Amino acid sequence: MPDPTAPDQDIDHVASALVASLPALHRGLERQVARDFPHPRLPDGQLALLFLVEEREGITVRDAAEALLMKPNNVSALVSQLTDQGLLERRQDAADKRVAHLHPTATARQRLAEARGLKEAHLAGALRTLTEGELDALGAALGALTSLNRGLHSPLG
Repeated sequence: MPDPTAPDQDIDHVASALVASLPALHRGLERQVARDFPHPRLPDGQLALLFLVEEREGITVRDAAEALLMKPNNVSALVSQLTDQGLLERRQDAADKRVAHLHPTATARQRLAEARGLKEAHLAGALRTLTEGELDALGAALGALTSLNRGLHSPLG
């Protein structure tokens, strides 16, 4: 009879390995990009909001706060900072003047695209150092990582 704890042990091992490796991968990639990015690096909160607004253009401050798990007044402060830097625009809702919709500026779009391009180039360079088997394993895991990401960001996650 199979050991009923084996799947939990496997899950715990995978969870532990992911918790250790994903932040390290992220930090390494950020370090590489920071070296080549010609613009000042934004604080993490501002950057997270900017990426969210790019992904969900027209999002409101309240919805952005919910998505980022932050208080609306903190997101509002980030919006003011990014607006002052010329990276974000607030546009009043036509039906309710109290509601503002957030949009990245052309400058923000250009810088986000530039940062994304640098990340992809550095990651592609690192991927070229892997064996064919390692690349196959990563390729096979992409669907599972996408599902895992979706699960972590769902209302139940």
